[in-house]
Amino acid sequence: MTAPVEMRELSEVECLDLLRTELIGRLVFTEKALPAIRPVNYVLDGRDVIIRATGDSWASRVAGAVVAFEVDRIDGASHTGWSVVLLGTATIITDVDTLVRVSDFHSRPWAPGHRDHFLRIRAGRLTGRRLSLLPA
Repeated sequence: MTAPVEMRELSEVECLDLLRTELIGRLVFTEKALPAIRPVNYVLDGRDVIIRATGDSWASRVAGAVVAFEVDRIDGASHTGWSVVLLGTATIITDVDTLVRVSDFHSRPWAPGHRDHFLRIRAGRLTGRRLSLLPA
């Protein structure tokens, strides 16, 4: 039997702090009129998420679209965890100064292939929830 838990909304600061703790998130977008989800490596740039992709990938097709980006951590044993969702518009980064700044070689993509396109998800709405154990 698990202990009782409570659910609470997270502040934007808490959401950003949690986004900084993970390496993988899920990009949600529409592809051929259907929902599509891609697990991706990412880095945080202020309030925005930066994803590297290949030039002929889905990234070029989502440029200009509203997308969702979700990150979570769940503990199945205790039934606790958190989830953060960022809604925003996706754009391809072309500014050289920005590309240099967000090209963190410590956060290279895990997927194979040359990933020379950078997609920015400009945060419009940032929400999160946490399930925590109640104090005994």
